[in-house]
Amino acid sequence: MPSVQTSPRPASASRKASDKSARTRAREFALQALYQHLVGRNEAQSIDLFTRDLIGFHKADTSHFDALLHGCIAQEADLNARITPHLDRKLTEVSPIEHGVLWIGAYELMHCPDVPWRVVINESIELAKSFGGTDGHKWVNGVLNQLAPQLRPDEVRRRS
Repeated sequence: MPSVQTSPRPASASRKASDKSARTRAREFALQALYQHLVGRNEAQSIDLFTRDLIGFHKADTSHFDALLHGCIAQEADLNARITPHLDRKLTEVSPIEHGVLWIGAYELMHCPDVPWRVVINESIELAKSFGGTDGHKWVNGVLNQLAPQLRPDEVRRRS
């Protein structure tokens, strides 16, 4: 079994931990897990087992975590193909944090119609602010705002 790399920790918490929803927590743990996959190319199952042992995981929406982790890894090629046309650089030049955030955002836009598209983008921005580089959240916002009308055309048109 490959060794599991440690995940990045948030640089700063934009919300108090007690204020976070179970879905927000699921996204945070999924991002940490996807980071391990992107950087270490670790297998989904070993990442999953490692992540479930992290402090605070019991407060996360485990079914949403499962969907994000396993769905993003299983649909890696499709997610990359959908994201790439909206990038201002090569996908290989995108930081693993921003790459993972984009996967989560694109996956939720595609497969979680119960989450409004603006919520998907806002949650992705918050992930990028907490875990990513200085202005990564602005870049993530720009990419997902271009992707949303393609993946949720009716919803975006209704609420624009």
